[in-house]
Amino acid sequence: MLGLDHIAVAGETLDQAASHVTAALGATMLPGGQHARFGTHNRLLGLAPGLYLEAIAIDPAAPPPPDARWFGLDGFAGPARLDKWICRVPDLDAAIAALPEAGRRVDLARGDLRWSMAVPLNGRLPFDGLFPALIEWQVPQPPGSSLPPSGLTLRRLTLRHPQADALRDRLAPHLDAPLVQFETGPAGLSAELDREDGAALCLT
Repeated sequence: MLGLDHIAVAGETLDQAASHVTAALGATMLPGGQHARFGTHNRLLGLAPGLYLEAIAIDPAAPPPPDARWFGLDGFAGPARLDKWICRVPDLDAAIAALPEAGRRVDLARGDLRWSMAVPLNGRLPFDGLFPALIEWQVPQPPGSSLPPSGLTLRRLTLRHPQADALRDRLAPHLDAPLVQFETGPAGLSAELDREDGAALCLT
């Protein structure tokens, strides 16, 4: 089954992506690292319950990767925005067999982290990028359980797309993510979060 692992804000630069998060949520993101395989870098923020938020962008200091970057970042343009959702799976090969449109397996590492992801050859996920990216962690404590708490809790993640019903139906036999909702409308993601002081926040 697919369970929600984290959500990602993309930007033309990492500073733009992280500043977008800070402006919406009032939280400063923590350093992440580089992804040499895809020429990107990130910053991270822990979210309850057991999730996290990633800001990601092309790393201008990294050499170009041998093929398309993940998350469609080669074609990303415009203001930073909540752009991707990532689901963890216990067996990535089995998940790809069930959902081949997710892409091919790519094994990755950064520091002490080890994981595998499904990445399309062209870097672009179906449904205008709103098909979930699939991840299989190979460490006992992935970021969702190891990052310090931020005082922010994800209450709802809403996926809007003109073909939202088709996306929901495609994922329904495999998805176990109660916080995720599907709505018909212009393509985009929005996250509703609660802060420990009682404030209700929205990230788009």
